[in-house]
Amino acid sequence: MRILVVEDDKDVAGFIVRGLKEAGHVVEHAENGRDGLFMAVSEPFDAIVLDRMLPGGIDGLKILETLRSQKNATPVLILSALADVTERVKGLKAGGDDYLTKPFAFAELLARVEALSRRGKSEGPTTKLVVEDLEMDLLSRQVKRAGQKIDLQPREFRLLEYLMRHAGQVVTRTMLLEGVWDYHFDPQTNVIDVHVSRLRQKVDKPFPVPLIQTIRNAGYTLRAERV
Repeated sequence: MRILVVEDDKDVAGFIVRGLKEAGHVVEHAENGRDGLFMAVSEPFDAIVLDRMLPGGIDGLKILETLRSQKNATPVLILSALADVTERVKGLKAGGDDYLTKPFAFAELLARVEALSRRGKSEGPTTKLVVEDLEMDLLSRQVKRAGQKIDLQPREFRLLEYLMRHAGQVVTRTMLLEGVWDYHFDPQTNVIDVHVSRLRQKVDKPFPVPLIQTIRNAGYTLRAERV
């Protein structure tokens, strides 16, 4: 699993990150609310471990409320020293999926995070992706926009699928290299630019509303941008 840990206490964060990595998970860490919110909304994660009280002007509840308002359903385990029932209720009502008070045993934290991830995947596999008038059938591997069939090469299909699965989110070049090309390093080529350009010619150029947007100095996003 890919897990985001948002925790300002360096000792606690180090303990959690090390343990999750030893359990075989990929872990990213943010040490304040502002960075945590940015990472949570701009990158895909299977689960988030979120401290309740954070520096940076944005606390855990605010991060939760923002995620849920954007229809981001990533499972969230709240960590907090606030053990009062009222505080636990606040966290769950804000959109938290589980609540663990400090101090805690790492074995319990790991079990809760993995349980949340399984719960989030229990709905069954997705077979169709839809963004605006763009449709992708993952079984027949057909793509249509406004009812018109679009022929894509295998790599173009994978690139569009990745963008559609993260519609509305900023997708970085690193994410595309890992998710589409299976690269875990930067090959120092313009392979992404070339494929995005080809995809735009097929998905956007024949239609009045472009969907593939470039986010300067960040990456790309798939969303309608009307004037």
